[in-house]
Amino acid sequence: MEKYQQHLQDAIKSLKLADHMTYVTFPLINEYRLLLKIFDEIYKSVINNVNAVLCYEYLYKRIRLYDNSEDNLQTFSDRCAKNYSLSNEQIKKILEIIDLNKKHKKSAMEFVKKEKVVIMSEGLGVKTIDLYLIKEYLLVAKEFLVCVSKKVADK
Repeated sequence: MEKYQQHLQDAIKSLKLADHMTYVTFPLINEYRLLLKIFDEIYKSVINNVNAVLCYEYLYKRIRLYDNSEDNLQTFSDRCAKNYSLSNEQIKKILEIIDLNKKHKKSAMEFVKKEKVVIMSEGLGVKTIDLYLIKEYLLVAKEFLVCVSKKVADK
């Protein structure tokens, strides 16, 4: 199995888990801290999709891969994303998910307030995650997976 296929399978697995937690588990237990776990699964799916695209394009010698993940992400957004029928809005949302995960990992504090998870950064910057945002990110991740699967399966 090629490396890009493994990334694609991992993306599907994470996306199924995030979808199930969003539409089945969360309404059942109504625990807002679960939103962070759902967001992590969406992030894993997006990153695996990005890696699948990069590995696939590298396999066919269309791009170069770098040791730095930031450079690879830049290569994805500049050179690969348009070839996979992703709109500017979808690319923006994908990069937003990746950026929010960085802020989440570096955050000094996280707490639940009024049906939202508040992520507080060291500079006292605040980002919030609510169910609406999770569903929006989930939709973007699904669309991304469909675009990647369609392009990779065509070959």
